[in-house]
Amino acid sequence: MAQSRENSALREDLLAEAARLGFVAAGIAPAADDPARAERLREWIAAGHHGTMGWMEDRADVRQGPTAMWPAARSVIALGMSYAPSHDPLALEGDGERARISVYAQGRDYHDTVKKAAKALARWLVARAPEAELKVFVDTAPVMEKPLGQMAGLGWQGKHTNLVSRTHGSWLFLAAIYTTLDLAPARPHADACGSCRACQDACPTDAFPEPYRLDARRCISYLTIEHKGPIPREFRKAIGNRIYGCDDCLAVCPWNKFADAAARNQAFLPRAELVAPRLAELLALDDAGFRRLFSGSPIKRIGRGRFVRNCLIAAGNSGDAALVDRVEALASDPDPVVAEAAEWALGELTAAP
Repeated sequence: MAQSRENSALREDLLAEAARLGFVAAGIAPAADDPARAERLREWIAAGHHGTMGWMEDRADVRQGPTAMWPAARSVIALGMSYAPSHDPLALEGDGERARISVYAQGRDYHDTVKKAAKALARWLVARAPEAELKVFVDTAPVMEKPLGQMAGLGWQGKHTNLVSRTHGSWLFLAAIYTTLDLAPARPHADACGSCRACQDACPTDAFPEPYRLDARRCISYLTIEHKGPIPREFRKAIGNRIYGCDDCLAVCPWNKFADAAARNQAFLPRAELVAPRLAELLALDDAGFRRLFSGSPIKRIGRGRFVRNCLIAAGNSGDAALVDRVEALASDPDPVVAEAAEWALGELTAAP
C-alpha cells in the first residue's frame, strides 16, 4: 500500500513538472504492445500507403509497441506541446503571389524545443526515482506517438490519423518517454469524431481512402516534404500554393475552436517572413540563401532543390505572368528535378487562356 501511494504521488508530481516545462498535455500509458495496432500498421504498409518512407517498413516490427523496442519498458509518459496558430491557416488559399507553409514549420524547429523539455523531465524523474531507466523520443525513432497519446488520455486519433485534443485541437507536437517504472496508466481517450467528415472532405488530393487511414502517396505533406523526385503531375494543380506541408485536414477540425494560441510554446511563434512569403523571392533562392533563410527551421532538412521544386509547382498554379522570368531561369538548373518542375510551370504560365 505504501508503495502504491508513493507511485501515485510520483505520478502526480511528474505531470505537474511536465506542465511546468511547457507540456500542455501529459499522461501515462502502459508499455504493453497492442496486437490490433500492429496489424493495422502491417496492413497499411502492405497496401503501399507509406510511399517511399522505407523506414516505416524497415522497422515495422519495432513499431508494434514499446516493449517490441525495449522489453524492459513498463510505462510510457506521453507528452504534448502546443503550437496552436493565432491566424487562419487557410487564409492564403488561392493567393497567386504568396506561398503557404504549414503552421508547424513557421517557427523554430520543434525537435530541438520539445526534446530539450522532454530530457529535462527525464532528468527530474531520475532525480526522484534513481532506480528508473528511461529512453526519450521525439519523432526520430520507431515510436507510434499518436496511439500512445490516445492510450495516455491526451486525445484520440482522428479520422485524419492525427491526434486530436478536446482542449488543444489538432495542434500538438508529441514526445514519449519510455521507463522501467510501473506508473498507473490513464484511461484511454474515447474517439470523439462522431459522424463528422470535415477533414476527409477538405483534403485537396483525396488522400484518405477511408476514415482513419491515410494514403501518404496522395498527401500534400508527404509530396512536398518526404517525396524526393518529381511530384506526380496528377497532384500538381491540387497542391495550389502549398510549398511545405498542408494544414487543410487539421485546420477544418471542429475541435480546434477550443484551441487557444496563448497555450502555444513561444518557440513556435511564427517568423514574419514565413507567414505569407512571396513566391518571387523564394524562387530566387540559391543554396546559400536557402540555408540562411531557413536556419533553425525544419524546412532546412529538405534542401534547396526539393524546396524550389515545390515553389515552382506553386508558381505554375499562380497564374502570375510576372513570375515567368524567375521560372525560366530555373529551367536550366543543374538539379534535374528543379529543371523539370520549371518547364512544367512555364507551360502552365504561358498556356493560352
